[in-house]
Amino acid sequence: MGLNPSRDVFITCAVTGAGDTAGKSVNVPVTPRQIADASIEAANAGAAIVHIHVRNPETGKAARGVYLYEEVLNFIKRSGVDVVINFTAGMAGALVFGPADQPMPLDAVGTDMAGATDRLLHVKKLLPEICTLDCGTMNFGDGTYVLANTPVMLKEMAAQVLACGVKPEIEIFDTGHLELAKWLHGQGMLSHPVLVQLCMGIRWGAPDDLTTLNALIERLPEDWTFSAFSIGRNQLPYTSVALAAGGHIRVGLEDNLWLDKGVLATNGALVARAVVIAEAMGSRIMSAKDVREKLKLQKRW
Repeated sequence: MGLNPSRDVFITCAVTGAGDTAGKSVNVPVTPRQIADASIEAANAGAAIVHIHVRNPETGKAARGVYLYEEVLNFIKRSGVDVVINFTAGMAGALVFGPADQPMPLDAVGTDMAGATDRLLHVKKLLPEICTLDCGTMNFGDGTYVLANTPVMLKEMAAQVLACGVKPEIEIFDTGHLELAKWLHGQGMLSHPVLVQLCMGIRWGAPDDLTTLNALIERLPEDWTFSAFSIGRNQLPYTSVALAAGGHIRVGLEDNLWLDKGVLATNGALVARAVVIAEAMGSRIMSAKDVREKLKLQKRW
């Protein structure tokens, strides 16, 4: 991989995610107040963008209620902190099959599959500056869970996101997902400049080795903006890898619970560590205002 370090770099903090992590660290935010506070903490530490999922406040499980997103957004607004809001639109694409010899019917408890319009209700009502678009279908875990995003679904979701003036962040978990993103772009479904998140090291997706990362970057159009991250213990080392490759940085408790060996992280601490790494490599940390100008975002509050 050739070195092409980002001299100006923005940091995204993915503050909670949808995984089964709330019981593994007391620092994983669950309630709207906690998620908002984590977002504010990350912004104060240097994150220009906060990537937000919501959870059931009673159980800690992944949720998608519009009212939960609205509560989080209102708490952040009232804080006065300037940060770019990025809502997930990856929920409601979960298919959980039965066992190998009887895959149907689908598991009624784990399956949560909705149409494009329902998956975007919170985006269209609350109009964040960015929302994610998971550009492909993928196995998760060792069992029967599949994240399903068909080309028809992606095209309709992209069209609705474009129509409401929100910037899609294209989530790429494997090489074929990038081809789907290019297809959407060719159909006029992605606003310029295109924003891509390379999601590396997730099991059954693209591994986080440098060869695979370089292969993805080499296939990105030159005028696309990309960020890259890995999960678990490789999250913080990957900040320097992404930066050296000419990309931007993502950290946060969605992807990694640890700051150091035996030391549980907070979102703010992960962002602060990423700032130290980036500045030590000679990069300037971009503000929310800088990111809006670079990505041509529409700030609505």
